[in-house]
Amino acid sequence: MNKVILLGRLARDPEVRYTQGAEPLAVCRFSIAVDRPQRRNDQASGNDRTADFISCVCFGRRGETISQYFKKGNRIAVSGRLQTGDYTDSQGNKRYTTDVIVEEFDFCESKDSAAASSSAYSSPAPSPAPAQSTGFYPVDESGDDEDLPF
Repeated sequence: MNKVILLGRLARDPEVRYTQGAEPLAVCRFSIAVDRPQRRNDQASGNDRTADFISCVCFGRRGETISQYFKKGNRIAVSGRLQTGDYTDSQGNKRYTTDVIVEEFDFCESKDSAAASSSAYSSPAPSPAPAQSTGFYPVDESGDDEDLPF
């Protein structure tokens, strides 16, 4: 089985190019920064979190949509498959690639909450961000656990 599910932020703006031929096909490339789980020793010592930067490729209408609606810093969830490859660069060195071929994606924050989080970085007194959905499950901010079955 070859299945990858990622949740992170775009590390750069998506790049879309089109193939040559009678029916050009969109090829969208982007990178997702996915936080690594923090170990207990790192939490206690105050070490900064680290992230993995994962290359993703998306084709066709799906790629055009990602290129149109996502920008650097937006949260995105993707699922797809891992694909490896190799090529020879201009100096004759063999290079290896690993990409996630995106089959599905999901918006993980609204345009309003993305704007609020980006303005928080530029303003000296950030306002609290509104409650947001992760894109997979709604977030219940009420704190009322009375009707939980366990």
